[in-house]
Amino acid sequence: METTRNEALEAWMREHKYSANSLAKAVNAGLEALTGKPGTYDGRHIREWRAGRVRWPNTATRKVLADLSGRSPVDLGFVPRSRNSRTAVPQEDPMHRRTLVTGTVSIAVAAAAPGAVSTRKVGMSDVARLQEKFSAVIASDHKRGGQRDIEQRAAGLADTALNLQNSGSATQRVRSSLYATAASFRSSAMWAAIDGRRFKDAVTHMREAQALAELSGDQAIKFRIWSHAGTLYRHMGRPADARAANDVARNLHVTRRDPMFASLGLARHMAIQGAAHEQRNLPRTFDHAREAMDRADPVASRPVWLLAFYDEAELHSLALSAYLAAGDWATAEYHAHRCLAALRPYMERSRAITTSRLAQAQLAQGDVDTATDTAMTVKAEAATQHPRVSRMLQEFGAALRAMAPGSSSAITWSEHTAAWRTHP
Repeated sequence: METTRNEALEAWMREHKYSANSLAKAVNAGLEALTGKPGTYDGRHIREWRAGRVRWPNTATRKVLADLSGRSPVDLGFVPRSRNSRTAVPQEDPMHRRTLVTGTVSIAVAAAAPGAVSTRKVGMSDVARLQEKFSAVIASDHKRGGQRDIEQRAAGLADTALNLQNSGSATQRVRSSLYATAASFRSSAMWAAIDGRRFKDAVTHMREAQALAELSGDQAIKFRIWSHAGTLYRHMGRPADARAANDVARNLHVTRRDPMFASLGLARHMAIQGAAHEQRNLPRTFDHAREAMDRADPVASRPVWLLAFYDEAELHSLALSAYLAAGDWATAEYHAHRCLAALRPYMERSRAITTSRLAQAQLAQGDVDTATDTAMTVKAEAATQHPRVSRMLQEFGAALRAMAPGSSSAITWSEHTAAWRTHP
């Protein structure tokens, strides 16, 4: 059978400055990370691919190539056997294959191109420029969290950080910092997906973020990712998994080194307790979280993501979530007022969420008029564009109509929400 050169693979190798030998080394490193056994490829095998004499490598090799290049095997010029023979290759479900190992493989391979030509030296100034962009992602989240464009931007910047690993030589410190930065971006993509109730996407980001964090060795970003995992499972209605994930975060050394991390871990543990209806434990957990916050050095150096949101207001916000889930409406209302009083001005997303929860707590106590007035203070932008806020206000409207059908408050609320449909 006549063979056709794999021009797509050749073009990709030229673009990324891979020789046959250096690509073989990168693939072997990826196979070892994936299977636990060293790969056996050399330059001769790669030349067979380029010449088109091997048109469809085995499953493990295709997976490593896809992770290394960010392209599918078909996009790299390989041709499935089903197109050339009677033996069809079953199609693999990409979501089924995206495990924690997938993230580890993609990262390990990205760093394993010793034969590639280095054109520059990557330094901490490159890391600093990326971290400035991370601050912008955090700011966007606090203003209008949960939006898909925030998720996509954060995921793209994670890939940018990883691409820097291949762009030149770097010290181990720089490489670790790049992995930590990539993990930070990926965890922000994860959080945006959680906040937007896109839980399937959040799980994918979580697995990638966990692998990156392990390579970085950064305790703070490990804490963020596992703590977010706890929140993800809590929103998915899986309190046992939420507790297990949050416990991983709480048991990291960083919580012993800095009480502020311990406080956040306890505060999120409290929210999980509320979801599990463990109401009697909530006051003690809240007190422990506040005590840990009080012990923390107020001027200690901490990651920007922690400094940007965790304070007295967030502690009360998590208490509000816990008591609301547990059905203690009066205590939930108390924490809502405390949260709103302490919120920093730029935290528009948090203000909308807290106000929506406050309205729910007031309505559950039978205070129909006050609850309606509270709900109407939520800005139209948040009410229509933030998935969590939209859902809470829809639930509020349904509860209002059930509790006080035909009342002036129910009519006013219906008229108010009708105006949102014309909001640009």
